[in-house]
Amino acid sequence: MTDSLEDFERSQFTAEGSTRTIHRLGSGPAVIVISEIPGITPNVARFARMVAAIGCTAVMPSLFGDDGRDMSTPYILRSITKACVSKEFTVLALNRTSPVTTWLRALARSEHERCGGPGVGAVGMCLTGGFALAMMVDPVVVAPVLSQPSLPFPVNRTHRSALGISDADVDAVVERVASGVCVLGLRFTGDMASPPERFAALRELLGDGFVGVELDSSKGNPYGHRRGAHSVLTEDLDDRPGTPTREALDQVLDLFRTRLLV
Repeated sequence: MTDSLEDFERSQFTAEGSTRTIHRLGSGPAVIVISEIPGITPNVARFARMVAAIGCTAVMPSLFGDDGRDMSTPYILRSITKACVSKEFTVLALNRTSPVTTWLRALARSEHERCGGPGVGAVGMCLTGGFALAMMVDPVVVAPVLSQPSLPFPVNRTHRSALGISDADVDAVVERVASGVCVLGLRFTGDMASPPERFAALRELLGDGFVGVELDSSKGNPYGHRRGAHSVLTEDLDDRPGTPTREALDQVLDLFRTRLLV
């Protein structure tokens, strides 16, 4: 399965010396939808369409992979290998913010100027999950969502609780939360790529300013989530009303309605 993305407007955005393709759909305040590994898959595009359907402009930057291509194991491995060697992504270092987030902040400012509204939303997923946290250093980002944040890779105890941003950015995030910004996080309980220690660290740092939604994926769970479930809003989304993943999706969309569509 592939997604032609024909309903999205395609353009180029240049900042910080880098030019990347972006796909835009809808009208109203912008939400930056940052795809997971391996790239903008059909299910990532599906989520972006849901964002557009509530009255926002969904903006998908192309950071890696082939836009519209379906997920597969070889494709995931190829994309993650490229990300690991790229200077744009900090996959193991502690207390460092991935350089690509500077470009994403510039995109958010540009889309806010273009689309208006009280601010911009941002959704990161998997490898990009923590990017929404780094982006909220910029005051224009008022609705950050961290879906299964996986950087830095949880190779040991210290990495499992690390947030993937610099100390200076941590201080800025704390100040933004103190000013009233709420950070929403999503993960499956059995997801070791996005470990529970990371959410515990966010709760300790941000208190009530962090809302962590953890979906039961233990063996024999009543909702049929596979033990290796990872992608809350895309590959592992069960969209039926009343399911935990549907409720998590609704929380994300409600955050955008509350913070952006006022």
